[in-house]
Amino acid sequence: MTKSTDIQLPSLPELEKSVQLFKAFGDQTRYKILFLLAEKSLPVNEIAEIVGISQSAISHQLKLLRQTGLVRGIRDGQKINYQLSDRHIFTIFEQVREHVREKNND
Repeated sequence: MTKSTDIQLPSLPELEKSVQLFKAFGDQTRYKILFLLAEKSLPVNEIAEIVGISQSAISHQLKLLRQTGLVRGIRDGQKINYQLSDRHIFTIFEQVREHVREKNND
């Protein structure tokens, strides 16, 4: 059996980065963007059209998502397509969706 004194909390840098990730997921607009990018990579104008807010507002949210490492932009000629940064983010996103679906069926 593990004693409570054997449990180590995350380091301060790890804790700060983890909290920032959860904050990024905690905004409805950013969550919608992540939802779309979990399906396919998209440019800002298409994200804005689907979400129904301005391109500048989407760009601001994408900047925050890039800073937290959740999304990345890939240049395609004159435009930049955004996608989830890696498989871990897709897995986290899918786990949250699955959890919500299961809780809705309780």
